[in-house]
Amino acid sequence: MIHEINNSVIAHLVTKLRNQNTRANDFRFTISQIAKLLFYEAFQDEVLNDIEILTWRGKKVFKSFDESKYVFIPILRAALPMLDGINELMPDSTSGFIAMKRDEETFKSHLYYDRVPDLKGKTAVVCDPMLATGGSLSDAIDAIKNKNPKRIISLNIIAAPDGIELIKKNHPDIELFVAKIDQKLENAFIIPGIGDAGDRAFNTL
Repeated sequence: MIHEINNSVIAHLVTKLRNQNTRANDFRFTISQIAKLLFYEAFQDEVLNDIEILTWRGKKVFKSFDESKYVFIPILRAALPMLDGINELMPDSTSGFIAMKRDEETFKSHLYYDRVPDLKGKTAVVCDPMLATGGSLSDAIDAIKNKNPKRIISLNIIAAPDGIELIKKNHPDIELFVAKIDQKLENAFIIPGIGDAGDRAFNTL
């Protein structure tokens, strides 16, 4: 259930994120573009519905997503640019928001903001650019499961093996689509990684 996307375009964009000379605006834009590509990979085999639309040759039936069945949930704040990219593709979908706070000494996280609607019968798509220890994502998935989704998918840009193993252990039913699985963790930071994605995206000192 772990999908690392071996895609030359994604590899190129991830290198831009690694570059410390990439400015905040370009960093956010690049994250949004990678999110679109991850969405494409995760949903390329999705079952589409028949809908009737008015074309230049009259009413006809074509295939389309039922956007009301999807809820995209960024983990604040670093994942906000991912939501920007996905909203360009699925503008009529619903969004939910989760915020986690990590203890810098224990590296454990706790949930302090949950604005996720009821998910009964829906697909929840969690967005988090960094999957390091896996604690924040695992806790976020716990909270999302309490909303009774039909299924959960996670889109991640950079992941460490430790985080992936924790998600596999705690949530074996979750599919992860990852742009790049990096080498290791050091003091809870991904190596080589891209630094602190939230700080870099929003010029936080």
